[in-house]
Amino acid sequence: MSDFAPQDAVSRISQRFHSLEDWLSWQESLNPKTIDLGLERVAEVWRRLQPPDLSASTVISIAGTNGKGSSVALFEAVLKAGGYSTGSYTSPHLLRYNERIRLDGQPLSDQAIMDAFQAIDQVRGNLSLTYFEFGTLAALYVFARQKPDVVLLEVGLGGRLDAVNIIDADLALITSIALDHQDWLGDDLETIGREKAGIFRAGRPAVYSALDMPYSIGEQAAMLDAPLYRNGRDFQVRVDEAAEHWTWQGQGRVIPDLPLPSLSGAHQLHNAAGVVMALSLLEQTLPVEPAALREGLQSARLPGRLQTLERNGVHWLLDVSHNPHAVVRLAQYLSAHPVPGHTHALLGMLKDKDVEQVVDLMRSQVQHWHLAGIPDPRGLSAHELEQRAAAVGVQGRPHARVADALEEIDRATMKGDRVVVFGSFHTVTNTLAALEARNRNWSSGRIPGG
Repeated sequence: MSDFAPQDAVSRISQRFHSLEDWLSWQESLNPKTIDLGLERVAEVWRRLQPPDLSASTVISIAGTNGKGSSVALFEAVLKAGGYSTGSYTSPHLLRYNERIRLDGQPLSDQAIMDAFQAIDQVRGNLSLTYFEFGTLAALYVFARQKPDVVLLEVGLGGRLDAVNIIDADLALITSIALDHQDWLGDDLETIGREKAGIFRAGRPAVYSALDMPYSIGEQAAMLDAPLYRNGRDFQVRVDEAAEHWTWQGQGRVIPDLPLPSLSGAHQLHNAAGVVMALSLLEQTLPVEPAALREGLQSARLPGRLQTLERNGVHWLLDVSHNPHAVVRLAQYLSAHPVPGHTHALLGMLKDKDVEQVVDLMRSQVQHWHLAGIPDPRGLSAHELEQRAAAVGVQGRPHARVADALEEIDRATMKGDRVVVFGSFHTVTNTLAALEARNRNWSSGRIPGG
């Protein structure tokens, strides 16, 4: 039996489940609600597990609309370079569920996750848990036993009522606020900001890494007497004239000649600046030398975020951007990194997203549109996506599945062209899976000038 499972654990159902896929399929049917916000159930199961607490680790919670995954990747890389061990929980995954729970940047094994699930199921009684809540508890269960130096917890949705928020973090980081998941979080930035700031704790530091901050975040910090450090006020970024290095400045400290983050996009400078601010606040327990900071900034990797691939002279860019705030950044990147040929878009989106605005923001950067259906209850069919794109004057070729769109794109593209895959995690995931299944000989590459 794994170290992660109690010695006397005999799950009520474990003998029926012989693979991680079995467990995950069962979890999807356990709670009729895909999203069931609230902390009571998950907090009660965590209490029943009676694991060692997370006091041996420094805990950092990361919330925000966009930039959470990038910030976790930057934390992981910098802390690794500094000699620290990490446990990271993120969502969703791209190709394998195991990507969600990592120790020192490496996905957990199937068996370790299944053992954690077994322990959770044994104590939950009649309490129903969602797929996400099972994963959150499994991550916390593993981290409590492995005791990494730092635990990084990415908030899945919102903040105040997200399962991650049963843990009192030593520091909270919010990356950005934009309109997304309005059905759950509210229709305006102030309401969404207040929900995200629900991860703040009384007297404990908080960092906001974007430039524009809703007033409600400051209100929440003041109410809790949580010291709040804002980008542009308490710390700032200065890029040199050649745009090859940058300087971080804050709290009476200056760190010059930092390399640009390996993660593509100008917005990554602000994510990186927030990470540096957070680490500077924790330097009494987690000192990080400038050399380790530089190494981490250059080594951070995050699939599916402005990820570039190349095959037969065609440049591919895969990005999970799915709301207008993120798509603006994608469009800016494309504009700043032109290619000699045409740009083809492979778009697939969920029903609750602002398809019309996303398409409108990208229309000046795209010459050919391929619209793929997402085979998920929350996904738009190709026909529905075609109708919504047409509402803003964009005509695209509908395809029932991403795999069908890839076949068409293969025939339509030529050397010097670019394919941009975006719109949802599902779209990027299905694209990567289809390419992997077809065993294509891809090599990592960078768009010329990027």
